Amino acid sequence: MQLITKRELNQHTASVLARVTATDDVVVTERGKPRWRVSVVDDSESALARLEREGRYTPPASTPAPWPDRPGGPAYTSAEADVLLDELRGEH
Repeated sequence: MQLITKRELNQHTASVLARVTATDDVVVTERGKPRWRVSVVDDSESALARLEREGRYTPPASTPAPWPDRPGGPAYTSAEADVLLDELRGEH
């Protein structure tokens, strides 16, 4: 990894970019602190592979979980639902 200044990148862009290789990045500093990394773009990797490598995408499971027969939770009769709503409203 090579360090260069922001000014050097500004004034010698072509020569700085020529130093970037597949195995060696160039780090650009500003006021002595690393701020940017210049690296080679790898076009052989697909967009999904890149997103997965970055942790921004998870592929679907090969065997998904089966759908439930009915949505979860208890089943209430109409009278039970009325009592629950009355309790929520404070009308008990």
